[in-house]
Amino acid sequence: MAGPTNRPEEIRQLARVARLYYEDGLRQAEIADRLDLSQATVSRLLKRAVEQQVVRITVNSPSGYYPELERGVRDEYGLKDVIVVDHTTNEDRLLRNLGTAAAYYLEATIKPEEVIGVSSWSESLLATANAMHPLRTPRGRKVIQIEGGVGDPSSETHASQMTQRLAELCGTEAVMLQAPGVVGSIETKRALETDPYFQEVIRQWEDVTLALVGIGTPDPSRFLARSGNAFNEDERQELTEAGAVGDINLCFFDAVGQRIESSLDERVISMGLDQLRRVQRCVGIAGGERKWQAIRGAIRGGWIHVLVTDSLVARRLLNDSS
Repeated sequence: MAGPTNRPEEIRQLARVARLYYEDGLRQAEIADRLDLSQATVSRLLKRAVEQQVVRITVNSPSGYYPELERGVRDEYGLKDVIVVDHTTNEDRLLRNLGTAAAYYLEATIKPEEVIGVSSWSESLLATANAMHPLRTPRGRKVIQIEGGVGDPSSETHASQMTQRLAELCGTEAVMLQAPGVVGSIETKRALETDPYFQEVIRQWEDVTLALVGIGTPDPSRFLARSGNAFNEDERQELTEAGAVGDINLCFFDAVGQRIESSLDERVISMGLDQLRRVQRCVGIAGGERKWQAIRGAIRGGWIHVLVTDSLVARRLLNDSS
């Protein structure tokens, strides 16, 4: 950085160029023409105006925006991006906050060649689909369910509509997985695995470049519980005793993000965590105090790259990162 200048005429020149650029809104080429300077000189003077504190740039964060928390969590945990929304104890309002922020993020970042994988039983993803606007030009090759989407008819309708809606918003096709998230026995799962359509959907999971997932806990959300795809109380107790704090796609992990293996895995139909890790970008959308340990475990395990959460969880993540 250049040292401070003591020449009043140079300070005057810096201030003059800075006012024309920052206050009057002139382009660098226009300033160069007006002051008979080269554009390179104008660029150098603007840079020097910042260095000499003739210009001080301040970004005023609007209400409900948490850049320090976002930066802190991102840097502490090595995430690619973090988006933090207002916390509220009203669960429906919190879901809307998360969904609105996640929808905007997706509208801005989905690429034309993207293959999008979607969890089926996440309330936060449902809120995202409801908040998202149609993309101006089609983006994404397809939207694929990466978790069995068959369940109780009322809940199944929401899961199917969520996937279909995301595909319509992106202007692309939906690929549905016609199977439950949890089956009654390993024999049922093996029977499903012989179906050619089922095999083709599973094969397409390898093509997923962007995964959208919720982050659950051993105690299921309202949506998952209604779907019939939740484990029963004894099975949840087994998972808790094994150290489970959270799950993605009904695949459970402990407080440090280590995968918990159990006999229950043999009845789950979803993209597993090892396969999820190979996806280029995995976006986790979850919030609320009861989920903060599950969210931390998902981050520690490296299962997600981008996090959309609320301010309470973000602060807990920073205060309890060890």
